[in-house]
Amino acid sequence: MNKESPLAAMKDADANSDAADRMLLQRMAAGDRLALTVLYGNYHGGLCRFLSRLTRRPDVIEEVINDCFWVVWQKADSFRGESRVSTWIMGIAYRCGLKALRQHGDEPVDDYALRDGGGPSDDPDEDRELRDWLQKGLAHLSADQRTVVELVYGVGNSLEEVAAIMQSPVGTVKARLFHARLKLRNVLPALAGELPMQKECVS
Repeated sequence: MNKESPLAAMKDADANSDAADRMLLQRMAAGDRLALTVLYGNYHGGLCRFLSRLTRRPDVIEEVINDCFWVVWQKADSFRGESRVSTWIMGIAYRCGLKALRQHGDEPVDDYALRDGGGPSDDPDEDRELRDWLQKGLAHLSADQRTVVELVYGVGNSLEEVAAIMQSPVGTVKARLFHARLKLRNVLPALAGELPMQKECVS
């Protein structure tokens, strides 16, 4: 009896998740507000994390998520199915985020704004030291580079999906990811020396 490979299992899970999302969109197109509530709950946490690469203001993040799902509600019946629902929603959130920053007169989080700490983790189960270390590394990237890194490695989008979300050519996305990885490769080893876990233990 052949066992399903982990990669195949992940693809099946993604397909099942997308099928469920499409069903929720169909219900929303018919005016089902409960379906909107379910979809909102499914995506809220991921969108908070994603949008934190654009702004550190919780009020703006919540505003953007609400704006995003207002658009999703209005356009549920126009979803053509050319991408995963998650890609479609991320694209709407990204564009709503940029619009909100312009309206508030804010700039996307700059290269060095997070160097002195990104705030405590809301999840007590996370390894805070590792999280802070990675956060300091990401702080050296531009907002566009951080967004690409988050979408590819944090969310698991393909380069083509990231291009659709950011409305940029795939070549531009590849270049941003290349330069982000190069910068992180140079920065993270130096930052590792700041971690308490790197210090010698005294018995």
